[in-house]
Amino acid sequence: MKKQFLSLSAGVALLALVSACNSSKTADTMNDSSMMDTSVVDTTIATENGVKVGGAVMVPSKNIVENALGSSDHTTLVAAVKAAGLVETLSGTGPFTVFAPTNEAFAKLPAGAVDNLLKPEMKKDLTNVLTYHVVSGSYKSSDLKNGMELTTVQGQKIKLTEKNGEWWVNDAKITIPDVISSNGVTYVIDGVLMPKK
Repeated sequence: MKKQFLSLSAGVALLALVSACNSSKTADTMNDSSMMDTSVVDTTIATENGVKVGGAVMVPSKNIVENALGSSDHTTLVAAVKAAGLVETLSGTGPFTVFAPTNEAFAKLPAGAVDNLLKPEMKKDLTNVLTYHVVSGSYKSSDLKNGMELTTVQGQKIKLTEKNGEWWVNDAKITIPDVISSNGVTYVIDGVLMPKK
C-alpha cells in the first residue's frame, strides 16, 4: 500500500512537472509569437499607392490642391490658383478633372504673360484661364474617347484626341494621366490651355 502511494505520488509529481513544462513552453511560445506579431506590426508601414509628379507622390487621400502643393513642377500653377482665389473651390468635394500645366508649360507663354496674369487687377482673366483647365466630374483615362469634347467650368469646351497612342487636350500633350486625388483626377499637361476670347 505504501508502495502504491509512493508510486501514485511520483506519478502525480511527474504529471505536475510535465504540465508545468508544457504551460511554460506554451507561455514562452505565446510570448514569442506575440513579440513576433508586435514586431511585424511595428515594422510594417502602411503606404498609399500614388503617382510621382514633380518629385512628390500624389496620393488619393489628399485633395487636388494638397497634391499639387507637393509638386516642384507645378509651383506656377499653385501660385496662379492662389492668386485667383480658387484654392477653396479646388479643395472642395468635386469631383473635378483638372488638366495641370507644368512650370515649363507656363514658360512657353509669351514673355511677361504669367506675371501679367498674376496681377490683382487681372484676377478675372486669370480665373477665366484656370477654370478652362477644370471639368466637373471625374474622368480617368479609361473614360476618354478619341474626339471627346468636355465642357469646362469656364464654359467653353476642350477636345481630347489620341495620336499615336498619346493623348492630347486641345494642343497640349498629356504627359502624366490619372493622378487620383480624393476629389477628382489630374492630368499633367505640357501646355497652357487658352480659352477663345
